[in-house]
This record gives sequence, C-alpha cells and structure tokens, in this order.
Amino acid sequence: MSNPQFISPTTSYTAKSLSFDDEGRSKLISGITSISKTVKSTLGPLGKTVLLESSNHTSGMTITKDGVTVARAIMLEDPIENLAVQMMKEAADRTANTAGDGTTTAIVLTEAIVKAGQEFIKPENNTTEIIRNINKICKDIISSLEKNSRKVTKSRLLDVACISANNDSEIGGIIADAYDKVGINGIVTVERSKSSETYAEVTNGIKVDRGYSTHLFINDHKKDECILEDVKILVCDGEINNILQIENVLKPIINNGEKLLIIAPCSVNVINTLAANVVRNGLKFCNIAPPSFGYKTQELMQDIALAVGAKYFSEKTGDDLSLIRPEHLGHADKIIASRDNTIILKENTVSDELQKRIDELVEARESVEKNVDKKFINERIASLAGSIGCIYVGGYSDVEQKEKFDRVDDSVCAVRSALEEGIVAGGGISLLRAGIMLNKYKSKDDNMEVALLILRSALLAPLKQILENGGKEYDSIINHIFDMPHNIGYDLKNEKFGDMFKMGVIDPLKVTKNALINAVSVSTTILSTNAIVTNKRG
Repeated sequence: MSNPQFISPTTSYTAKSLSFDDEGRSKLISGITSISKTVKSTLGPLGKTVLLESSNHTSGMTITKDGVTVARAIMLEDPIENLAVQMMKEAADRTANTAGDGTTTAIVLTEAIVKAGQEFIKPENNTTEIIRNINKICKDIISSLEKNSRKVTKSRLLDVACISANNDSEIGGIIADAYDKVGINGIVTVERSKSSETYAEVTNGIKVDRGYSTHLFINDHKKDECILEDVKILVCDGEINNILQIENVLKPIINNGEKLLIIAPCSVNVINTLAANVVRNGLKFCNIAPPSFGYKTQELMQDIALAVGAKYFSEKTGDDLSLIRPEHLGHADKIIASRDNTIILKENTVSDELQKRIDELVEARESVEKNVDKKFINERIASLAGSIGCIYVGGYSDVEQKEKFDRVDDSVCAVRSALEEGIVAGGGISLLRAGIMLNKYKSKDDNMEVALLILRSALLAPLKQILENGGKEYDSIINHIFDMPHNIGYDLKNEKFGDMFKMGVIDPLKVTKNALINAVSVSTTILSTNAIVTNKRG
C-alpha cells in the first residue's frame, strides 16, 4: 500500500473553487452583460458619457465616452464574473493597441457572439467545429470588408475625424487640418493644453525633447530661444568633458564664421567655455542633451544623425570623438532651441537611405503589440519624414479637459488607421452588409449552419446599439436597410437614409476589421469554456 502524501502544516496553498457547465457559464454571461451594458451606452453619435470614480485622476473622477477607458475601470466582486470582464477587456485592449479606436464595437460584438452562441449551440452540436467555422467565416468577412473599402480623400479625412470626435466639427477640423499638413508619413500626437483653448501646431522638421543647456545660448530674448540658421550639427552620446576633444571641428567653424549645434552630454566646464565664447566673442554655438532615456536615446540619436547627414559618435560602438572631422558633421537649414525642446528644420527631401529606414520602421511597427512601443516608432517615423503635428487639448476644468482629450486621442488614432488601410461605410452598415453576405453560404452541415446563425445575429448588434442609444425603434429601420443597395444606411444624427459615403458616415477599415477579429477571438474562447477554476474567497 502506498504511503499517503504528507502535507506539512507550514505548507501554504490557495484553495480553489470549481464551477462547471450551466452554473459557470451563467456567471460568465452575467459578467459579460455587466461590462457590455456599461460600455455600449457610449456607442454612436448619440451615445452617452460614463462617469467613473478614478483614484488616479486629480479630481477623483473621469467623464468619458472612450470605450477602453470605461472597460479598464470595471472590476467585479464575483470572481467568475470578473474573469469574464477581464476577457472582454482583452478584446478592447487588443483593438485599441492595433487600431487605436473601435473598442466599444469590439465589446458589443463580443457580447453578441457569446449570447448568440448560448442561444443557438445545442448539446448535440460540436462546439469545436462551430468555433472553427466561425473563424473561417470571419476571414471571409474581413476579405469582403477590404474589397468594399475606399481610399481616404481630404474631405473624407474630415468626416473620419469628426465622427471619431463624437461629431465635433471644430475638433474634427483641427485634426484633419493637422494630418493634411504632416502628410502620410507624418505623425499627429495629443497633449494637454495649458489653456482652455484646443489648437494644433505642425512642425516641418525634427522635434527633440531637450532644450538649450544654458540660457546664455539664447539669441532671441523676446521668445527665450536660440535660433541658428545654416547650422552644422555634431551628434554624440558620450560626454564631452574637455573642449579639446572637439578641437578638430571647432577651429574650422570659428575660422569660417559658421554655426554649430552640439547634441551631446557636455560637462559644466565645456558648456561654460562654449557659452563664454557666445557671449564675449559673438560665436554661434548651442548645446542640447541627447533626447529621451535608455535604449530610446541611441535609436533617436541614430535617426537624428541620419536625417541631418551626420556621423553618429557613440560610446557603445567604441567611437573616438577625438577623430571627428568637419565632414562628420550634419547640416540643418535652421534650429530653434527653447527651454524644453529643440526643433531642427531641414529641407524636406528624403534620401534613399532615409526612405529605407522609414520603410524598416513602418514594418517594425506592425510587429509590436504595446501601444507605447507603437507610439515611439510613430514618433521616429515622423522625425525622419520631417513632419510632426501636435493637438493641444484645452478645457475649462480638469474633468472637461480629460473627456475632450479622450475624444481627440480616439479621433487622431482613427484618422491614422483610415490613412493606413482606407474606410468603409460607418454607422454599423458595413458589418450589417457582411451579415447579409452570409446568406450566400449554402451548407447542409448543422455545425456550419449554427456558426452562420451566430454571426448573422451578432453582426447586427453594433447598428442595433447605435439606434437604441439614439432612442430609435431599430427593427423598422433595419428592415428598410435590408432592401437598399450596398452602401445605403441610416444617418442617426440627421435622421435620414442615404449613401453613407456621401453623407460622411464612415469608419476606418482597420478599426472595424480589428474590432471583429478581436471580438471573435475572445468570444469563441468563452464559448469553448466548460470548467472555471477561481481562488476561493472567504
């Protein structure tokens, strides 16, 4: 007889609670309903805002229409319901990270697929085969969406921006104008304004998040800026602690009456020596520290050097700064160094080498998942392409500014997605038409029929929710749309039927596509779950 396993009194373990079949699934559905009911009230032009208690916010609360912000704030007491919430957040987060918008649509679709699955999947069906069919059909729907998408024109850019900013034409105009100026490779970022005004600034050059190292470099005292035109640039990440280290380039610059920007960490003595020559001898020098921190510094410095045509001297690659020569310096048409940042302006021509680096970064951007990494790569692309825009969001209160910031950020991301992959009919119409397209499937396979029933039902959900949030009886409107040509839909804001593209009711393809992909991924995982293990409470 085998000896019983001995458990030491000091052994720590966590007891588990087990839930199976209908009991576990009903709790999952309850959690899904809770988060979806909260988030989906924000969908559409007449969607409502959600008031969140937020310990991370200065006023202790947040008012927002941003689906992913609402989703992230929800935590439920029941452990099984909370697991469902975490899975729904996964669909929202993936969509936000990939497309920057569409998080509410992803949650609405996830709930709809799960509830349709509960209704149509019977004990005699093969759930695994049904899920396989759902994924197969989803790929066909994505192909259909791509086929029916259109490229973005200037006027449609404005439509995308306005719709994503909750039909705010003023904000939409600011965003569309900024994107129009920065171009396809340019980047538009969002920051908080120090005033109540919301406005955009567009820089045709490289923006470095470091300003002059001493105010003695200032030559425009009205603006507190150091402005140098036709300037040579030295790029180095190792500290310059002796002025003799750069003697080989300083001498010809002084003799020729040229100007020099040094992007490098410098000792106090070197900064003082440069500043003294600026003040006493009228020489044109400026120094700024390398941008950012850690690995980002090296990558940004490489970008700057490439953009201005300089050799990048780096300690990490063992470069000896004493070997620097005038031909190793870069050149800019103009630099503007303020207290907080520096703008390097250069004639907007992109060399083959520069274009190759931009193409590499565009490819790298597709392989990263975290939003912060995507943002960093976008900033690098913008710097190399030489076009950077920033929307400064203002408000009369902290709460108003936060709500407006979320809307502007969503709109900026939506426009970027539209530029990348094009647009489709908005207002839930493209998904509705995709559901109608499923009627072409003819199959005697019961499992395929169930998969089709689930998706036909689910693809109606976003349009239903948009109309419901607008106080409309959706059945008659949807039945009317069924009999209309492909792009005809209902403009809820103006309460009329028409061509969605002509009425300006459009969505980025990338947003719609990723909302569906992530909803299918999460919902099919939930549908295939039969046993749930949670930590025992109490």
